[in-house]
Amino acid sequence: MTHIDWIDAWSLEEGAARVSKIYAEVFGGDPTGTWSAPGRANLIGEHTDYNGGLVFPFALLHRTYVALTPRTDSIVRIVSGQESMPWEGDLSDAAPGSVSGWAAYVVGVAWALREAGYDVRGFDAAVTSCVPYGAGLSSSAALEASVAVALDSVYGLGLGGTREEPNDDGRKVLVEACIRAEREMAGANTGGMDQSASLRSREGYLLLLDCLDQSISHVPFDLESSGLALLVIDTRAPHQLVDGQYAARRATCEAAARALGVGTLREIADDPAAASVVYDRLAQASTDGAFGDEALDVVSRRVRHVLGDIERVHVVERLLAEGRTAEVGPVLTEAHASLRDDYEVSCDELDLAVDAAIAAGALGGRMVGGGFGGSAIALVKLSEADAIAAAVVEAFAGAGYSAPGFMIAAAGAPAF
Repeated sequence: MTHIDWIDAWSLEEGAARVSKIYAEVFGGDPTGTWSAPGRANLIGEHTDYNGGLVFPFALLHRTYVALTPRTDSIVRIVSGQESMPWEGDLSDAAPGSVSGWAAYVVGVAWALREAGYDVRGFDAAVTSCVPYGAGLSSSAALEASVAVALDSVYGLGLGGTREEPNDDGRKVLVEACIRAEREMAGANTGGMDQSASLRSREGYLLLLDCLDQSISHVPFDLESSGLALLVIDTRAPHQLVDGQYAARRATCEAAARALGVGTLREIADDPAAASVVYDRLAQASTDGAFGDEALDVVSRRVRHVLGDIERVHVVERLLAEGRTAEVGPVLTEAHASLRDDYEVSCDELDLAVDAAIAAGALGGRMVGGGFGGSAIALVKLSEADAIAAAVVEAFAGAGYSAPGFMIAAAGAPAF
């Protein structure tokens, strides 16, 4: 019988107990409190966030937990259940480039809040997580968001609200601090979807986020009632956003937007007249040298993916509103082809995960996250989830790849 590695989420109580134990072992005594934040999966709309587009993520049940106590000085001491090296330093000395590795995501949030004028001082903190690391499920955003709500609470910033009544305007401020931490301290120029999903989602709902104006709406997400499930496949292929490939895609899109005379590619998507002549305008811009050594074909394909995925968000929104949930599957598959061929951010393991799941009966699937490794999702009949997961395991074994991990995704609660 094929072994399936299901990646379980911890209960809130278990997560709090685990991180409190690490805290006590390192710092002694009990922390002031514990907080947590979820990773995310994204149903549709990939690499559209930094183009001002639409995205459709949701918070996972898998969360990162932090136990934290404030200090009266500016010293920060942090330890992780997933990393062997603790970090200690002075928050007053923090600046972009001054902190490396996992600690940059923690210290960066405190630094960004101070930069925004909030009275944040030092702290002792332990963190641990059941969000798979490097799986393209936003483990970094979960870390940032957990620290953000912890600092908001212990320093009385009044931004996060409560679990029952979150303060969305205040959470936008926390999102921005997390984005600055990731971009400026950790060096990954991400678009902000992940942090928004972790802080602004609602349990049981997809988050429809407009990245042009940061407006949101919540769309019910209950696949089980339709006899369906969203199978997440962690390929365990290494996933990094700071190796230059992600930044290169973003730079190409920004160059295309400048050449088209708009702030973001979203503005082209919202203008049918402009969209009808976009590739002619790109061709002229290429002739004028707007893209340097980058080939017109590459630029055009990048733009085609972004415009296509923004439209696919609209399509999925309509299908869900009309109760045609199973029809979302082919849209996912179409998006994967675009990410693979036009945006070129897939890899062999991701392609195999999607192809094997569909061959075994999935209604559709695609890679999620920044790409170049990480995870895929497949829309499946709930009764067939085990069989489809087993087929993917067997396909990976046949290709000589390490065994993937799996989870059934459900829309969890935001950071609190």
